[in-house]
Amino acid sequence: MTSHLPAAVLWDMDGTLVDTEPYWMTAEIELFDSFGLTWTHDEALQVVGLGLWESAALFRRHGVDLEPDDIVQRLTDRVRQLVAEQGVPWRPGARELLRALREDEVPAALVTMSVRRMAEDIANAIPFDAFDLIVPGDEVSEPKPHPEPYLTAAGLLGVDIVECVAFEDSRAGVTSAAASGAVTIGLPNLQDLSGTAADVLWESLEGRTSADVANAVALVRGGGGRNARRAADASEEIS
Repeated sequence: MTSHLPAAVLWDMDGTLVDTEPYWMTAEIELFDSFGLTWTHDEALQVVGLGLWESAALFRRHGVDLEPDDIVQRLTDRVRQLVAEQGVPWRPGARELLRALREDEVPAALVTMSVRRMAEDIANAIPFDAFDLIVPGDEVSEPKPHPEPYLTAAGLLGVDIVECVAFEDSRAGVTSAAASGAVTIGLPNLQDLSGTAADVLWESLEGRTSADVANAVALVRGGGGRNARRAADASEEIS
């Protein structure tokens, strides 16, 4: 099975490794409230997975009278504060699968639309060296759903993107990862991923192993195809 492990695993962060999306929503609602505006939970769901500057442009169109850089800084500072106060809300099984893949010497990158300082906060909270590199949202020209973040990560790792696996929880993230050519495993959280370009949908990372990742790659590359629910079902049976 080791021969079928991916060349690298590329991890989304917010909503995939850590359940920080509620923190972002809190920060957004507080931001709008400070301008006497309303920002609902349903509206917040629409920007999950998008680049921060793209979200900032949308917020400005809704009446937030700040420059995009100021919006991004204000939101990021608030989320970092919430993480510091309330702790890192790890998604079930995330750290365990990270460690298992590292023990199997699979290269890993954190590919997130959060800015580097936020990504480093999360990476530094992991009690082992989890990532070879970070590709944050403030260091790419085109954010998710564009494939650039994932292509950049594969390029920096020196691996072929089609030999990589990407984990994503959002529709924008799945679109980005799938368009890059990576085998894309969707982990539905706040958004429904049915009908997206995800190759496989897993309900959770809990209990998942390196063998599950290898099996997903083998099933997809062996003809399972995009959105192959049978690949997910087969993976469940194997695990």
